Amino acid sequence: MCLAVPGKIIEIRDDSLRTGRVSFGQVVKEVSLALVPKADVGQYVMIHAGMALEVIDEAAAYKVFEALKELEDEGLTGDGWA
Repeated sequence: MCLAVPGKIIEIRDDSLRTGRVSFGQVVKEVSLALVPKADVGQYVMIHAGMALEVIDEAAAYKVFEALKELEDEGLTGDGWA
């Protein structure tokens, strides 16, 4: 089973691979934005294995954050997520 996690784009580099920095709360990762060419800074994207797969709206991102928080509260995620 695969899991994609929402993150907020905070920087885009239009280099040959279209990469950027995405924030997952306190964690910031470098990801590929090649599959979401219209994504822009401030938007949320679903990330799997270092690749942004799709742009989602903020409300959808927060629904995922809430579900992950519930799992964490129930002790099902280890030492946290992101």
